[in-house]
Amino acid sequence: MKKHLVKNARIVNEGSIKEGDVLINNGIIEQIDESISLKDGETKLIDAQGSFLIPGVIDDQVHFREPGLTAKANIQTESIAAVAGGTTSYIEQPNTVPQATTLELLEEKYAIAANTSLANYSFNLGATNENLEELKRASKENIAAIKIFMGSSTGNMLVDNQHVLEKIFGEVNHQLIAHCEDEGTIVRNLEKYKVEYGDDIPMKFHPAIRSAEACFLSSNYAIELAKAKDARFHLYHISTERETHLLDNKLPLGEKKITGEACVHHLWFDDSQYEEKGTLIKWNPAVKTAEDCEGIWAALMDGRIDVVATDHAPHTLEEKQNPYTKAPSGGPLVQHSLVAMMEFVSKGKLTIEQLVEKMCHNPALLFGIKNRGFVREGYAADLVLVDPAKPWSVNTDNILYKCKWSPFEGQTFKARVTHTFVNGNLVYNQGKVIDVAKGERLLFDRNW
Repeated sequence: MKKHLVKNARIVNEGSIKEGDVLINNGIIEQIDESISLKDGETKLIDAQGSFLIPGVIDDQVHFREPGLTAKANIQTESIAAVAGGTTSYIEQPNTVPQATTLELLEEKYAIAANTSLANYSFNLGATNENLEELKRASKENIAAIKIFMGSSTGNMLVDNQHVLEKIFGEVNHQLIAHCEDEGTIVRNLEKYKVEYGDDIPMKFHPAIRSAEACFLSSNYAIELAKAKDARFHLYHISTERETHLLDNKLPLGEKKITGEACVHHLWFDDSQYEEKGTLIKWNPAVKTAEDCEGIWAALMDGRIDVVATDHAPHTLEEKQNPYTKAPSGGPLVQHSLVAMMEFVSKGKLTIEQLVEKMCHNPALLFGIKNRGFVREGYAADLVLVDPAKPWSVNTDNILYKCKWSPFEGQTFKARVTHTFVNGNLVYNQGKVIDVAKGERLLFDRNW
């Protein structure tokens, strides 16, 4: 592991931007100062030339498809894409094959990541109608959270037994997370459109099938249940303006028990783009109206929504080209999430300090991730250099996802990730991935 000295950076951290240098040694941030001199020939100098130096992005919702779905993606390929995009840590979901609904199966995923992941990693344990006792055994120190599918699931992971849900929210002392869409509402909506169109339903009806009502019914139920049981609950991928009013900003994040997340695609796209993009922007929950998009933005900026993530969920292009009912929902985003949000910085929609808060600081605070998410002396050297004025366009030659497509293909971004450090190792340098070391299992400091 080499020592690195990053000079002439604009360091973005904890609500401020300061010009200075950062010394990285033995995997940690050893020193931050206005000016640090090279003291030995072993330290590698990187001149940031005024680029932003930010903590590595922590993506709290990805699907890397391993084990069992590796034709779409795997932990190695997607972690490579992640570090190229400035994401240094991720939390992966349990709907793989087999589904990670036991601690034994979960540990098998950790073993894969230990051997292949360039980024730091944690995995959620999946809830079912039958595994309550297993959920109670999950460690709060080295398992990110308990994932509950309250709509839109695979296999047996749809938790639709009200009695079981009450027990999970009441008896599992862990961070709970849910995908919330009311399954009954969706089934009824889908059948109505299938009667008229068969399998080839026009994509513009996706947000009518997976409707705002379906999202609100499920999210409202989950939040009311969390309040009644005094549970810690995080609402994944909010897609409607109405849902944002279920959350509040009365408390600082460190004191909140009920939190929310926005995903990049619900901040970027709206239903006017289905005609152009088709199934490439088919997600669950669906991309909805421009008014919903603006409502999510408003909640993000006033603190009702705490985190920005991706729900990175790759499928093969062949799968996505199927008719509506057979085309899977989800798309790859982790390589482009940071630069996409930087577009909003360039347009004045949010500041770089606010971006860092929502994508770096807050995921660390919400999950209690140890020694990450901030540019602080003694913290793990998960750091990213971003040049805000180095335009580039997304094309098949520079897409690193295994599926080799992106909903952003053809988009020109103003900002570019130039360097990514994971645990002090330079793993991405000016367009080149350097497989010098693997990421580490995330640890959590939770005193509740």
